[in-house]
Amino acid sequence: MKVMNWPAIAVLTALTAAAPAAFAQDATPTLAKIQQSGVIAIGHRETSVPFSYVDSNNQVIGFSQDLCNKVIDAVKAKTKRADLKVRFIPVTSQNRIPLVQNGTIDLECGVTTNLASRQNQVAFADTFFVATTRLLTRKDSGIKDFPDLAGKTVVTNQGTTSERILRKMNEDRKMNMQIISAKDYGEGRLTLESGRAVAYMMDDVLLAGTRTLTAKPADWIITGTPQSSEAYGFMLRRSDPEFKKLVDDTLAQVMKGSELQPMYDKWFMKPVPPKNISFDFPMTDALKQVYAAPNDKAFE
Repeated sequence: MKVMNWPAIAVLTALTAAAPAAFAQDATPTLAKIQQSGVIAIGHRETSVPFSYVDSNNQVIGFSQDLCNKVIDAVKAKTKRADLKVRFIPVTSQNRIPLVQNGTIDLECGVTTNLASRQNQVAFADTFFVATTRLLTRKDSGIKDFPDLAGKTVVTNQGTTSERILRKMNEDRKMNMQIISAKDYGEGRLTLESGRAVAYMMDDVLLAGTRTLTAKPADWIITGTPQSSEAYGFMLRRSDPEFKKLVDDTLAQVMKGSELQPMYDKWFMKPVPPKNISFDFPMTDALKQVYAAPNDKAFE
């Protein structure tokens, strides 16, 4: 290993100390950055069926990605970069916000809930889906609602609204639950199927996706009184009104147009990869209202 001399160390220390300030001052608009580089960086999930996941051909697919592709097309037109390259970057519940903040990804097209607290860190595009938090459990588990979890082991995803709700419930109601925090839906499903947890708490539509990936989907049910309503939105950097307007306008055009219903049916009412099982998840009244009047409001 090469030994660095003191003057070099001093320079490196100074540059390191100045880095946060320099980054904070870098307010290059996203569209300008994309136009100059010829690349747009998209954050995606790997196992969030049917929103954002990787198929057998290593392609990113899902309802979120179909909407995201519409935005990418709009960015190509806006920047006059028909040759725009798309860099797909997998994200998790833990790193998705930092990767948006530091500019590693330009747009996160996953399943992130728009929370007032998160709006202090990132911006959210208009809501594209509304879900509620419930439980996935075996039909014969005896679990019907959240009080039945007392003294039992439950799994949820780390860094999610569900984890926060579950831990607060455990503390407030003295339920003595053992809570396992999975890194993603794949790990959560394995934890549930292996019997290490009796129930999996997450958003109902994502639990429906998890159920389709189990060995025997018919053995599982979604149950429990909804604990929250989740407004999903794409994340982008704050203080970039031009890019946010482009994203919002594109999504609103899809939501109010004729493309939305076939796109929704494709992912929620028809068989989807990898097991070609249908979610059978009709559009709710709450979601219809959001599509009729697109907005970026948090539900909290």
